[in-house]
Amino acid sequence: VNEWSLKIRKEMRVIDRQIRDIQREEEKVKRSIKDAAKKGQKDVCVILAKELIRSRKAVSKLYASKAHMNSVLMGMKNQLAVLRVAGSLQKSTEVMKAMQNLVKIPEIQATMRELSKEMMKAGIIEEMLEDTFESLEDQEEMEEEAEMEIDKILFEITAGALGKAPSKVT
Repeated sequence: VNEWSLKIRKEMRVIDRQIRDIQREEEKVKRSIKDAAKKGQKDVCVILAKELIRSRKAVSKLYASKAHMNSVLMGMKNQLAVLRVAGSLQKSTEVMKAMQNLVKIPEIQATMRELSKEMMKAGIIEEMLEDTFESLEDQEEMEEEAEMEIDKILFEITAGALGKAPSKVT
């Protein structure tokens, strides 16, 4: 992308040079028109005026070409930025997977169930266990909502370009 950007900027400088050359020639043509007008040569003035119009059209086309090149350059930079963001998101997805593997909620729940059975045997109040289970379930719901919100934001930012990344970390 950087190589292409350099080539495009080089071509834009060439176009700028061409525009300056044409504008210098326009000034010469204007002086010639004034000289011909002083001498009363109307035919020469008309021909030179037509040349002046053609040169202005050429300058307009060169400006349009330059603007198009600039647009292509910005598009390339935008695509590069999207690719970088997608790469970063992929890395963060891998980190999230690793974290998910480290913290295994089903195993914690199984341990809590076993602990609750033993606590009930020991006569400890059941309400304490229900509060613990509710907080774990709420945490799972919050994680699901957070993931949905993250997916929504990523879709908005990347305009759907992130479809290649894993949809959900389990």
